[in-house]
Parts: sequence; structure tokens; C-alpha cells
Amino acid sequence: MQKVTLLDRWFPHPFVSFLVFLSWLMLSHSLDLTDILVAILLAIIIPRLVGPFISRTPHIHWTPAVKLFFVVLWDIIVSNFRVAKMVLGPMDQLHPRWYRVPLETEHEEVNTLLAMIITTTPGTVSAGIDQERGDILVHALSSDDTELDIQEIKKRYETPLLEIFDVKIEEGASK
Repeated sequence: MQKVTLLDRWFPHPFVSFLVFLSWLMLSHSLDLTDILVAILLAIIIPRLVGPFISRTPHIHWTPAVKLFFVVLWDIIVSNFRVAKMVLGPMDQLHPRWYRVPLETEHEEVNTLLAMIITTTPGTVSAGIDQERGDILVHALSSDDTELDIQEIKKRYETPLLEIFDVKIEEGASK
């Protein structure tokens, strides 16, 4: 059994405590002693109240996480220009498609973040995660090759997410 320290009891979720502390100081626009004391008090109380609703964050590999952040940011920027060009161009050039992206794992964080990334990238929307089927239903504003789109999503987003959360895929387990 893991020993709970005094620090763990006072700050069960240190990152949440830090965010509450910082948010209060930013909202109050002051570094007066009373505002700092209120921020500390809130940073202790609020995370303890919401503690049962916050699960422990899994171990994250930060280097691939930062790389993925910049890949997604770049894709969002490029996709905005592509979508603008498509929408402002002739409508008969659009080829909207529905397709399913098979998932490599049942890992909730990986699949949820993958669906979120798909949705935040202009031109695609994840309509839902089907855990039983093991896939994400995606709608693309325009796609000429859905299989190529699926492979791009898996290569650019899912593979790094698996690495970030250190999810091991067994050989032959791919759906």
C-alpha cells in the first residue's frame, strides 16, 4: 500500500491546485496578500472537493506529445486554407464521404483524443466512437480516397497517441 504524505493530503491534484491558484490571481488582477491567501485557500479546497471526479492522469511521454501538438497545429492551419478553397470554389468539386477509422486499442484517452483531433481539423468531423465495433465514424467534407484518409489519420495521429500513452499493440491484434 502506498503511503499518503501530508503534501498529498493537502494537494491531491497539484496541477489542479496550481491552475486554481493562478486563475484566482488572474481574475482578481492583484497580488495583495489577501488575494494570495484566498488563492491558496481555494487551491486547497477546490481540488479536494472535486477529487472524486478526477482520475489520476496516466503516465505521458512528453516528447511525442509536444511533437503531436505541432503536427495537429500545422494540420489545422493547412486544413483551414484547403477548406476555404473548397467552400469558395465550385460546389461540384466537393465529394463528401462517411468512413470508419478502425481503432488499434480500447484505450479511452487515445480514442477520445483521436476523435477530438479529427474534429478540430477543418474538413473532418468525428461523429462518434463505436467501442463495440472498434472504430470512429468520420465525415469528410471532401475525399477522393477514403482509404488514404484513414491511413493518414492512423499514421499522423493514432500512432503518436499510442506512443504518448505507451499503449502496446499485440501483433495480429489490429482490428
